[in-house]
Amino acid sequence: MDIMALIDRIEEAMDGSRSLPLTRSRLVDTEKVYEIIDEVRAQFPDELKQARWIVKERQEMLEEAEKEANRILEEAKSRADSMAAEQEIVRLAEQQAADIMDRARQQEREIRLGAEDYADEMLANLEVNLGKLLTAVQRGRDRLQGKVNQRA
Repeated sequence: MDIMALIDRIEEAMDGSRSLPLTRSRLVDTEKVYEIIDEVRAQFPDELKQARWIVKERQEMLEEAEKEANRILEEAKSRADSMAAEQEIVRLAEQQAADIMDRARQQEREIRLGAEDYADEMLANLEVNLGKLLTAVQRGRDRLQGKVNQRA
């Protein structure tokens, strides 16, 4: 029996049912209608059953794909946050390195200037001492020449 014939039987069951007085309601044999509905379900073509199964599978696949997409998005956000943090660390390290280099250059300048001042002071003392030594040498030579001249 095809589906249309079963639907006709449901209509006949409705039409053959008793009317309740003073209402539009009818007393229907529900067992008979449920049996016909079961027969209708059994008559559904396999393609319709497959289509329902495919729709269900498709929905499950879409839900799974959405879960996977959300997981990938969360992972991407996490990686982006991590990369941003790493870039901030690199930026801070570069800033600290630049500060260290600036302090090192300043210290080098101060040490160099201090060393130059010290060397100049040492050379000035040496110059004074050499001047005194030169004077002493000159006096000694002069004395020697004076003695040599007195002997001649």
